[in-house]
Amino acid sequence: MAAKILKRLFGLGKTLTYEQARELAADSDQQVRFQLARREDLRPEILYFLANDAAPEVRRCVAANPSAPPHADLRLAADRDEAVRRHLAGKISRLAPGLSDDDQDRVRHMTYEALDLLARDQVANVRQILADTLKDMLDAPPGLIRRLARDAEIAVAAPVLQYSPVLTDEDLLDIIANTPIPGALAAISRRATVSFPVTDAICATDDIGAIAVLLENPSAQIREETLDNLVDRAVEIEEWHKPLVKRPQLSARTAQKLARFVAANLLQALADRRDLTPEAAQAVAQVVKRRIDEMGAAGPAKAEAKKAADEATAVTRARALKAAGQLDETGIDTALSGGEYNFVVAALAELACLHPEVVKKAVSTQSAKGIVAVVWKAGLSMAFAVQLQGKLLHLPSGRLLHARQGGFPLSPDEMSWQIDFLEG
Repeated sequence: MAAKILKRLFGLGKTLTYEQARELAADSDQQVRFQLARREDLRPEILYFLANDAAPEVRRCVAANPSAPPHADLRLAADRDEAVRRHLAGKISRLAPGLSDDDQDRVRHMTYEALDLLARDQVANVRQILADTLKDMLDAPPGLIRRLARDAEIAVAAPVLQYSPVLTDEDLLDIIANTPIPGALAAISRRATVSFPVTDAICATDDIGAIAVLLENPSAQIREETLDNLVDRAVEIEEWHKPLVKRPQLSARTAQKLARFVAANLLQALADRRDLTPEAAQAVAQVVKRRIDEMGAAGPAKAEAKKAADEATAVTRARALKAAGQLDETGIDTALSGGEYNFVVAALAELACLHPEVVKKAVSTQSAKGIVAVVWKAGLSMAFAVQLQGKLLHLPSGRLLHARQGGFPLSPDEMSWQIDFLEG
């Protein structure tokens, strides 16, 4: 019977009367209700009735149906079925342009209320659909955009932070100032236009990765003074070297500073720049020539030998202090403050009874959990582990692992697993 009804009433674009639609909406056959919910020519009250259907498959059809009335959307925004909310998020966010926080129109107000509920959804995938759809809309609701930009999940926040034209510099500066989640600053740094105040705020942070992204963005407006300060910091931050050399504009002072420490493969690119004055270009060329001559005289083999010798000396010193019972946190902390990173690595390895390469792996991968596990195995404090994350791993403050209830934030089993992983 249901098959005959479907064929007769849904075939060939047959228009339904209100009485026929109401009868089908109450049909015991779920497939009948499912097909009905897909139609866009139904009266609003029929679609609202179907929005309360027991079958989630039927409610999903209503959620995706552009003819569903706002009060049905509002009902479905709190639906217990995640797929219903995802279907609704995809549809309703496309209706968002033109809405505003204080719009008094009842229909628009209910649509915005449904959007707001979806933006607070516990399932990140629902919020992500909203963010992806609204990210480049000029007239998306400002309040909703600001909420998504501050989402706890980077998959939700990043599209809005990177693309949304609704976000003002004031919004971005507020986000930067209030401990953004990992990845948020990098997303802001990728914006098509990054103003001077925003770049200044990002460059004032410890987020090395975000600053590297900012330097790689030719549209980012960076003051000469700010760029000069970054060059001073960049001596030990290799991740910044190439984007600094490739910046669209460099002052003579900045170019000469870079020439004193960047790797050989970047020196020629620096010397070949065409935006420097003849005098500046000559000064840079002289520094480049001297560096290349020095590296040629030393040779790569000699440089590698010196590096190996420095590391071996650090290991010998750490072993001697340990044997004398003088290798402790205070001494390692002093070395850390003095930039003696080879000794810090060697000392941690000795106290933790690990090969230095294991500690070096935690450092090179910037593994906060890894270095916390090494400190735990070495018998040192969690407070020192926090210092190592910032000074040795160069992690931004938002990525640091802090103490939990006065102790280590990981369980002994978790830290043992981290050690095994680093040793693998």
